[in-house]
Amino acid sequence: MSLLVVGLSHRSAPVSVLERAALSADAQGKLLQDTLAAEPAVEASVLSTCNRIELYADVDKFHAGVAELSTLLAQHSGVGLEELTPYLYVHYEDRAVHHLFSVACGLDSMVVGEGQILGQIKDGLARSQDLHTAGRLLNDLFQQALRVGKRAHSETGIDRAGQSLVTFGLEQLADGTPVDGWASGKRALVIGAGSMSSLAAATLARAGVSEIVVANRTLERAERLAQILSEPGGTGVTARAVRMDAVGAEMARADVVVSCTGATGLVLAEAEISGAIGERERELALLDLAMPRDIDAAAHRLAGVRLVDIESLAEASADAPMAADVDQVRGIVSDEVAAFGAAQRAATITPTVVALRTMAADVVAGEIARLDGRLPELDEKQRAEITQTVRRVVDKLLHAPTVRVKQLAAEPGGAGYADALRTLFDLDPEAVAAVSRADLNELNEPVAKNRGRAS
Repeated sequence: MSLLVVGLSHRSAPVSVLERAALSADAQGKLLQDTLAAEPAVEASVLSTCNRIELYADVDKFHAGVAELSTLLAQHSGVGLEELTPYLYVHYEDRAVHHLFSVACGLDSMVVGEGQILGQIKDGLARSQDLHTAGRLLNDLFQQALRVGKRAHSETGIDRAGQSLVTFGLEQLADGTPVDGWASGKRALVIGAGSMSSLAAATLARAGVSEIVVANRTLERAERLAQILSEPGGTGVTARAVRMDAVGAEMARADVVVSCTGATGLVLAEAEISGAIGERERELALLDLAMPRDIDAAAHRLAGVRLVDIESLAEASADAPMAADVDQVRGIVSDEVAAFGAAQRAATITPTVVALRTMAADVVAGEIARLDGRLPELDEKQRAEITQTVRRVVDKLLHAPTVRVKQLAAEPGGAGYADALRTLFDLDPEAVAAVSRADLNELNEPVAKNRGRAS
C-alpha cells in the first residue's frame, strides 16, 4: 500500500483560499483523470466539501507523488502552486488512512461530530468508481471509512459533540435564542436543491417556519423538494418552488435566506439584497453554506441584514467545546486503522497463495493423468479414491504454511513474505499477476450496484 493524500481544509487554509480552490463536479472529474494519467499514480479519488479539498492516490513514489498531486491540485483549482503550497497538508500510508477515518467520524469537521461528511465521502467514491479511477485500495479505503464513520456514530455519543453545519449556522443566526423559537412563524427562502439545501429546508421546517420557498436553476428539482417538504409524509410545511429570476421578489418577502448552490460566481450581490430589503424594519437573516460563496460578503454592512457564512462559521466553531465522546471515537479510529493496515498487508499475499494452490492442483491433475496411462485397468471408484487421497495430502501440506504466511504478511513489515513464497515455489510472476487482475475485474462488477447517497 502506497496511499498518499494531499489536500487543504479549514484547518490549514483561510476560507478565502478554500473558496478560490473549490472544484466543480466537472473539474473534479478532470482532476481524477489527469491524476491517473500522471506517472506516479495508479488510482485516484477526490473528497470535496464546503471546507476541504483532498486528492487521494495510490502512488509508487512518495516525493514524485507529492509533487505531482500538488501541481495537479493547483492547476485544476486555479490557485497558483506557489500560493497554494503553504496551505497543503500531506499524509502517507497509515497516516493517510488515519486522516480519512477521522474525517469520516466528524473529528476533522468544522462542526465536530457532524454526519453529513459520510454522504460526501460516498459521493467521492461513486465519482471515482464512475470514472474507473478507484481500484482495490481506494475502494477498500473509502468503503471502510464509511463503515468506521457509521460505527463511531452508533457506538458513541459523538452526535452530542456536534451537529450539522446547517443547524450550527442557524444557531449563529439565532444568536443565543433557541432555533425553534427564533424560526417559528418566519418565511424562509432556500436557494439550491442539493443535499445541503434539502437539509436546510427540512431543518427550517422542523424549527417551525411558516413557509419555505425553494429556488433552483432547474425548476423541476425545486418542485420535487417543495413537494417532499409539503406532503403529509414529509414535514408538512407550506412549500412552493420558483425559478431563479424570482429570487429578488421572494427575498423581499422572506425573513431568512439559506443559499447553497454549485455556482462559481455570486448568486446574491449586495445591491440585489439592498434592493430587496428596501425600507422594511424586520431583519433579514442570510445563511451562506456554499463554497465558493453564494452571497456577497459585503451584505453584512447593510442595515437590517445579518449574514453568517462559512468564514464566520469557521471562527465560531474554533471555540466550540469538545465532548468526552471524542476520545472514544479517536480510540475507534486507531483500532480501525490498525485493522485496515493488517487486512491490506494480508491481501497482498492472497494472489500468491491462490497461484500456489493452482500450481499444486495442476501438479495433482498431471500426476493423475500419468497414473491413468500406467494403470488403465483402474475403475472409476478406485481412480476417484486415489485422486481424493492425493489432493488431501497436498492440501494438508499447504494448509499450515499458507495460513501462517497470511498471518505474517498482515504484520508490519510483512510485505516480503509474498516474494519469499514466490521464490521458494518458483511461481510464475504472470500467474500471480493474472489472479490480481481477475480479482480487480470482479471488484469492478458490483460496485455500481452498491451505491446510494447518504441522507
